[in-house]
Amino acid sequence: MSVYLALLIEFFKTGLFAVGGGLATVPFLFELIGKYHWFTSEMLANMIAVSEATPGAMGVNMATYVGYHVTDSILGGILTTLALVAPSIIIICIIAHFLKKFKDSAIIQHAFYGLRPAVTAMIASAGLGIFMTTMFKNEEFHFQTFLDTIQYVPLIMFLVVLCLSRKFPKLHPIALLCGCALAGIVLQL
Repeated sequence: MSVYLALLIEFFKTGLFAVGGGLATVPFLFELIGKYHWFTSEMLANMIAVSEATPGAMGVNMATYVGYHVTDSILGGILTTLALVAPSIIIICIIAHFLKKFKDSAIIQHAFYGLRPAVTAMIASAGLGIFMTTMFKNEEFHFQTFLDTIQYVPLIMFLVVLCLSRKFPKLHPIALLCGCALAGIVLQL
């Protein structure tokens, strides 16, 4: 199978099942690390950081980056982006057609309500994966070497941001992001 076809299939599948936004795509990207070895978990962490900091939808930004990185071509970036958004476009068109008829249906309301826990779980899984990749040197966790695997500088930065966000709840998230980006540049993280 060509790499373009593999990208199209994987990102169409990601777009189809990653309900809930950009962070919901992260578990699928972690799966691609083991399946195709197109990138590493460290590269994924950097991808997430850049995708969050740049304008546009996070999932789309990551799809574009992976497509470009894997194929080393703009065409790869465009195709993966289209593959990611195609399921949403198709589903929205179908739903728009039928929603007028069923918008007050209790079954439809319950179905949307039932999706909420799944979306929450996918986002929590993504957050935990990002946390583990950032805070620990090894992807495999062993309790015996726990203290040796901790990356203390990111952990301290995490705790500082957590304390600042709790102490100053009106502090704008962009200020925190800019501060962390500056610290990452200065500390060469």
